[in-house]
Amino acid sequence: MRADTAAGPVVIDLGTSRGEPSAYDRPERNWAPPWFAPAVVVLLLLFTTVASGAPPPPLMAELIRVEIGSGDPYLVTGTGQLVVQSAGRLSAYDLETGERQWRVVQQVPTYRLRAGDGLLLLRPWGAGSIEPGTTALSLRTGAERWHNQRSVVSFDGTGLMFSVEGVRSQSTGTGRRVERIVEALDPDAGLSRWRVDVPSTAVLLSMPGPDGGPARMLMVRDDQTALLHDGRTGAVLAERRVPAANYDTENPLLVGEALLLRHPGPSGIEVSAYDPFTLRPLWTAPAGNTREIQPCGPLACLIGLDGVRAIDPATGDARWHRPGWRSVETIGGRLISYADGPDAPTALTDPASGGVIVDLTGWQPLGGITAGGEVLVARDGGPDRRTMVAVASPRLSRPRLLGELPTGTGECQSAHGRLICRSMYGELVVWSYRTEAA
Repeated sequence: MRADTAAGPVVIDLGTSRGEPSAYDRPERNWAPPWFAPAVVVLLLLFTTVASGAPPPPLMAELIRVEIGSGDPYLVTGTGQLVVQSAGRLSAYDLETGERQWRVVQQVPTYRLRAGDGLLLLRPWGAGSIEPGTTALSLRTGAERWHNQRSVVSFDGTGLMFSVEGVRSQSTGTGRRVERIVEALDPDAGLSRWRVDVPSTAVLLSMPGPDGGPARMLMVRDDQTALLHDGRTGAVLAERRVPAANYDTENPLLVGEALLLRHPGPSGIEVSAYDPFTLRPLWTAPAGNTREIQPCGPLACLIGLDGVRAIDPATGDARWHRPGWRSVETIGGRLISYADGPDAPTALTDPASGGVIVDLTGWQPLGGITAGGEVLVARDGGPDRRTMVAVASPRLSRPRLLGELPTGTGECQSAHGRLICRSMYGELVVWSYRTEAA
């Protein structure tokens, strides 16, 4: 080393002759056990294997594509089947595997598909005033079981099926009311079990039997008479005069163990409750500006201009009130609330308290059946982005993104672990989805 001073340069020797080592290696220390080096190698190999492994599979993956016309109907059954009408054929697919189960040729195009008690009910297009009737096929094989010359009303899971004549009008077509004759059918053979004459018009509903017994038929006639019939024999089990109202399939409405009827009263809209097993009156209370009643889990939600009010259907006692909400609906067994305003934000809601479980602002729920109380939701990404699909669940603090839909995909509904959507290319696309990462 050299340093300049006033007297001239001075050289300082730091060579090895003064005891400096020939190499600057760290002195060897024998501190590691003999197994340390092999363990490090194993850990490094494990880390390298994990880091270089394949990425986890996507949460949403295409399962099948099925040809379908823009006006052709399709049906997702509660037993996990997809039934599609297309190009003069009816086809059934197993939604678990995507495999086609059967295909049959159609003689007449169908405008409505319904399922009930193992049967597929076809309602074809009629010619003018001709009644096209209803054809029943086996959901298992596609084979024709029977044909009825009138419209058939079924209540899936109850064993109740009726041949009816729908009330017609020039403005609404076939309505929900029935008239003239109601005939109970044997679902297996399509034969008549019993029949009831209707003096004017009426609406039909299914009622549970006491202690889980056979289901019953409730007929509410427009002459203010409610009749409870034994579903097997047609015998009248109870009869009650009820207030005049706009009777339809949602009025009266069974919620819990109370039959609720919304009707005009002396000073405004009222709600009256009846025992569904005996038609015995339970209570009557003013309902303000209530325009409809919807189930809210075990409670009943009264929906009107002042928002949504939940009551105990057995007593009429108020449970909660949300003045900013405009409606509610049940999807996959979960309550979805819709708030008022231009954006109509939604929420996965606790029916017992009316509290928000998952905020769904900006998302639109997709209808259909889901598993585990989950609800599929979608968000339109705009003209330059695809539609996003997510799952909302009480186990999640916010919707979990599953994936994006291809451009031109819409009219979606969910099934157990499946998402079914129409494509602009004349196809019905089925995706499988998972809510948890692998």
